[in-house]
Amino acid sequence: MDVDELDQHLLHQFSCLGTTDKDDLVKQLQKVLAGNQLNETAAAFFLDMNNWNLQAAICSYFDFESTYKLPCMTLICDSTIGEGEAVPPNTKFRKSWRVQNSGTEPWPEGVCLSYTGGVPMGECIRVSVPCLPPKDTIELSVDLTSPATTGTFQSKWRMMTQNGSYFGDIIWVIISVSESGTLALTQQLNLLSTSQSNDDQMC
Repeated sequence: MDVDELDQHLLHQFSCLGTTDKDDLVKQLQKVLAGNQLNETAAAFFLDMNNWNLQAAICSYFDFESTYKLPCMTLICDSTIGEGEAVPPNTKFRKSWRVQNSGTEPWPEGVCLSYTGGVPMGECIRVSVPCLPPKDTIELSVDLTSPATTGTFQSKWRMMTQNGSYFGDIIWVIISVSESGTLALTQQLNLLSTSQSNDDQMC
């Protein structure tokens, strides 16, 4: 998308706002570029680079997008042990996914899997991801804690570059929390079984 395609009247309105509130400018830039899913960090970066001039930041963003190709990521499957089982309230568990670098270039340094919305589950909001060659796959895991109340909960995660640009498929965490949930127990038993198997091989 070229900046010339944007509604010129909308651009004029924003340039005449005269606001000096940086948080407000970040929100305005995100609103104009809503279809590009620009996060707060990236929006602040483009505004700061342009002395907090909204129109100049919009132009810089499209200049950047035209010369910088985002990485690619495809979600292959959910590989969580015990997937589909309910989780007891306030219990630690692990979600895992198999993903692929579906592009033609290796993932750059600083890529991570980042929490972007929904119900927060524990303190983990970002997981570092290694540089992955084209067409290779990797398993990504996030250690989470289930909410304290029962019900169905979801959160959204996305791959993110070092400068704050999202790319690839959206990864959803959707869990059922129940007092009779067994997911955490299943994962612990699997870990114990794997550890025992490894010990046997070493003997």
